[in-house]
Amino acid sequence: MRVLVGVKRVVDYAVKVRVAADKKAVDLANVKMSMNPFCEIAVEEAVRLKEAKKATEVIAVSIGPKASAETLRTALAMGADRGIHITTDLRTDQELGSLSVAKILAKVAEEESPDAIILGKQSIDGDFGCTGSMLASLMDVPQCTFAAKIDFDASTVERETDTGTEIVKFPGLPAVFTADLRLNEPRYATLPNIMKAKKKKIDAKSIEDLGVELSEGNEVLEVFEPPPREAGILVEDVDGLVDKLKNEASVI
Repeated sequence: MRVLVGVKRVVDYAVKVRVAADKKAVDLANVKMSMNPFCEIAVEEAVRLKEAKKATEVIAVSIGPKASAETLRTALAMGADRGIHITTDLRTDQELGSLSVAKILAKVAEEESPDAIILGKQSIDGDFGCTGSMLASLMDVPQCTFAAKIDFDASTVERETDTGTEIVKFPGLPAVFTADLRLNEPRYATLPNIMKAKKKKIDAKSIEDLGVELSEGNEVLEVFEPPPREAGILVEDVDGLVDKLKNEASVI
């Protein structure tokens, strides 16, 4: 089984983002970037499949500027066999949306013929969470989203829902899977593996090389800071709490 896994370069989750002066985007100047946390989970799942002898090759693919090669090196250091870098100067948090990404991944999948495609359920910059579903639709293959556990032997996926988890059966491979938080705990890349990753192959291609026609239906009009949270209040007793919840907050 060959596994294609998507990785995205995003602003590090620990960084407090700043709005650019023109209020059209987040300011990325001198900001620490790292692999999207859900993509780390996807890479970990793919590598575990290889370690379990269920996957023969793990291919990491990233779409973005030149610096995205660093993100691919991280995936390679975690255990991926080789990387594919789709180069573009378009901002992946705005100008390159979910549909365009899905089209690009579909073209890569057409060339690589993977048995399984594993993506993060969402990226922490856009939080749309729809690239996996769009990709499955474009490829006309089953989709298993928000996966908390994947059993390829039984062809089942335990997936997260708003009310708990459910177990669904998929008809077979190829299929698209999106990783949720409880799927696994990503490993840290060790120094020896980081050094080995420098020798692994990364194929660079442009979007133009793939011949993909990009199309987006969304336009960012304004980016702004969320309003500051109001200060909380202290109540003297339970009766006072109930009174506030009932008469001021109107939640009971």
